[in-house]
Order: sequence, then structure tokens, then C-alpha cells
Amino acid sequence: MQQARELVSKDFESVNTHIVEKLHSRVPMVENIGHYIIDAGGKRLRPMLVLLSAGALGYQGKQHISLAAVIEFLHTATLLHDDVVDVSSLRRGRPTANAQFGNAPSVLVGDFIYSRAFQLLVELGDIEIMRLISDTTNTIAEGEVLQLTKAGNPDTDIDAYLQVITTKTAVLFAAATQGAAMLANASSECAQTLYDYGLNLGIAFQLIDDVLDYSGDPAEMGKNLGDDLAEGKPTLPLIRTMQVGTTEQAERVKQAILQKDASQLTLIASDVQSCGALDYTYDMAVKYSDLALSCLKALPQNAYTAQMARLAKLAVERKA
Repeated sequence: MQQARELVSKDFESVNTHIVEKLHSRVPMVENIGHYIIDAGGKRLRPMLVLLSAGALGYQGKQHISLAAVIEFLHTATLLHDDVVDVSSLRRGRPTANAQFGNAPSVLVGDFIYSRAFQLLVELGDIEIMRLISDTTNTIAEGEVLQLTKAGNPDTDIDAYLQVITTKTAVLFAAATQGAAMLANASSECAQTLYDYGLNLGIAFQLIDDVLDYSGDPAEMGKNLGDDLAEGKPTLPLIRTMQVGTTEQAERVKQAILQKDASQLTLIASDVQSCGALDYTYDMAVKYSDLALSCLKALPQNAYTAQMARLAKLAVERKA
């Protein structure tokens, strides 16, 4: 992603500065936890999509900096809450905030960061962007609850799985790209095209995340393999294994989901590989990546859209 960062380097630096400034609180613990998770780094892919989309449309203002910070704050807040819900202990190569500070502080600081995002939206003063972000945040919350209801349920089908990852992950990508179009006063058709690009990119990104949960390098990923299995999440590699694997493989996966048990992770990782479930999931990710790429054909062809195309390809080629 280095080329994309270099293209928007000045704006990217401004976003990071803005994030640090807006994390200020009179309560030290708020700043400590906020900086702990923000300073851990991460790809910053979602705010970068705001910057690239704005650049692609020739936007000349400064409000995209605030919108990018809003998007990153929303993502950060969901991470804080998710790690508590999932009882996660490792993220970005170090202990999660809940492991470091406790569950209650992590949840409450997540609430602070959510509310700070909406304070920034008020400062933007654009009711349509506020509506977009409000609707997106509500959808993400529904997606998280939907995922929770599917945990431990081996009967979850592919359509239900796609609904989960679309609502909990992909819609924030879509809000990032569509929001930039709205700032640039783009046509409704252009805004929809960018929304579709972001949505398809987000789905592809999550599909690869679910592949890496059984094939990635923990050192590169910065998190433990098999976390989803331990939480009983029926992700696509597991769903596909239950569909096409041997009776033994399908039963092993089913019981692991039912019992939320990752003790047979090594065997199950071998199962999802040998029956073609990882290849199936990867191929589906490529399909959504290609859909994202096709959206870019309707946009101005410039250095920014070239990097957006590159990100769509990197989403399925990455190892972490």
C-alpha cells in the first residue's frame, strides 16, 4: 500500500494529526486507551479510501480530512467493542486494549470514540453525509449482532454469511468512498458507483481475512490463528467444508462450531485446505475484487483511480 500512501502523503499526515488532536480528553484513561489502539498502526485502509476517492474526483477542499478521521474513529470504536465481545487477546501484534486495560474501560472508551466521530460530523455540517454515516453505524451494529446470533450455529448458509460480512465490514468501506463523492458534489450516479466500489472491496477484504484465519502467518497478521473458530463463527471456509468435505471433515467442523472449540485447529486447517474450501473462498474474494475494479471504469482515469484499482488487487493478494 506504500504507493497509495505516497500519493496522498500530505493528506494522510493531516488525517493522523487530526486523529491525535481529536482524541484529546479531560480524562487520562480515555486518551491512554485511545492512543494505545490508534498508535498500534494498522493499514488505515478506510481513511485512505476517503482520500483517494476525493482525489479521483478532483476535490479541492479540506473536509475530506475530517471525514477520513471520522471513518477511522468508527473503525477503531468497533475494534474496541469487538475485542471485548470476542474475548480477543491479540491485535496488531500486541495485547488488545481489553487485555491491557480491562473490558469496561475498553467499552466505554469505544463509546467515547463513537461520540467523538459524530462531533466531527456536526463540524462538517453536511446533513446528507451525517445521514450516510448514521445509517452506516446502525447497519454495522446490526451486523455485529447478526454475527453474534450466528456464532455456534453450523447451519448458517453462505447467504447469511455474506449478509454478516457486508453489514459488519463492507458498509464502512462503502461509506468512506461514497462520503468522499458527496463532499466533491459528485452526481448521484458517481456516488453510487463509488459506494459499489467500496462495498465490493470490503467484501473481498473480509473474505481474505477469513482465508488467512486458517492459512496466515500469525507473526505477519499480528493476531492468533483460529480466533474465529474459538468463537464459533461459521465463516465461509468452514461452511464450504461442511458442504463438500468428507463426512469426517464436515462433522469435525460442525462440532468445533457448536462447541466454540479451536482445540483441533491444526486438523481443521488441513480440512479446509484439502477439500478446496480455502480456494473456493479465495475465488469468491477475487470475484468481488473484480466487481470493485469494474466500478472504476465509470470514474475519471487518473493516478488516484489507478491506486484504487491497485488496492482492489492487493485486497486479495495480501498475506496479513
